[in-house]
Amino acid sequence: MNSPPYSLRQLALYFLKLGTIGFGGPVALVGYMHRDLVENKKWIVEEDYREGLALAQLAPGPLAAQLAIYIGYVHYRIIGATIAGIAFVIPSFIIVLLIGYSYVKAGGLPWMQALFYGIGAAVIGIIAVSSFKLSKKSLEKDVLLWGIALVLAVTTFIFEKEILWLILAGGLLMWLYRRKIKLNPTSNSIFIFPFILQISAEIMANGKLAQIAWFFLKAGAFVFGSGLAIVPFLYGGVVKEYEWLNEQQFLDAVAVAMITPGPVVITVAFIGYLVAGIPGACVAALATFLPCYLFTILPAPYFKKYGKHPGIKAFVDGVTAAAIGAIIGAVFVLAKRQITDILSIIIASLTIIILLRFKKVPEPLVILGAACVGLAIKYFI
Repeated sequence: MNSPPYSLRQLALYFLKLGTIGFGGPVALVGYMHRDLVENKKWIVEEDYREGLALAQLAPGPLAAQLAIYIGYVHYRIIGATIAGIAFVIPSFIIVLLIGYSYVKAGGLPWMQALFYGIGAAVIGIIAVSSFKLSKKSLEKDVLLWGIALVLAVTTFIFEKEILWLILAGGLLMWLYRRKIKLNPTSNSIFIFPFILQISAEIMANGKLAQIAWFFLKAGAFVFGSGLAIVPFLYGGVVKEYEWLNEQQFLDAVAVAMITPGPVVITVAFIGYLVAGIPGACVAALATFLPCYLFTILPAPYFKKYGKHPGIKAFVDGVTAAAIGAIIGAVFVLAKRQITDILSIIIASLTIIILLRFKKVPEPLVILGAACVGLAIKYFI
């Protein structure tokens, strides 16, 4: 086996940087990883990236974090996966803690909604460009792959959630097509399905931190879908069941998720901080990300071992196409919620034009400009 073209230190620094300046949520983040690690640095080959994206899409938990963990696993196994995961999450965790501290001290952050207005519109432009590039690169000219992606894009937009059985069906369809076989109940094949972590509630001790740990463990282990797919689950528990936050505080928590870099799910740390301070933030974040870490490193050896098998490769290609389609659908779902007036349309459109026309303009600079525009509109128009 050839030596990896990068060191653990370089891996850690890359994911620290991505976790610090990677705006746009999971759709943009998986696009950045492909652009940086597959196309530019060439640390990861296309096949490994696709396997990681397929595994991340099949398992519950935050998509971008799982892909980062898998990429770390590719050459450095568990130590690489651990370093990549921690490096990716820790910058946004610290940022969210600082915002949480300011939020509590100020009794709310009115300027946050102004920032969210500008940044949210720019984010739509960023993820639209990212999904376009990712689709063009991964699907190439394969009509069936584009068809699978189109079906998932439409269903994701209509139902506003990713449908797991359709993603699996995309992989199965591609496998059947490439193997040119008929359905046969006696056929032998290898499929790797996500397992469900079972933990008994009875082992949890009483107390608020124990409640936080158990609730967010369930959020990380049982909620499928990327980005804001976890929001309805969080709302049901945080606002309705436990009444830890009121409606406005929860909406502010969602806004924090959108205006901070790194994985969107890091908003759980903000919620944990409001409920139980720094210990609450740490417990909420750990409980949410631990399942996705386990769901990645445990199946990863099998993906690595069997990923080059023609049948498995066909299945992974189909799942990848479905995942990309779900990502495209998510762009339209988010756009429907965020693009609400002519000014937000202009911000999103200008973002797309700038990123396509001036390819070297960094996304954080676009985000900063959009934030300033949002503040100006809020206070001067």
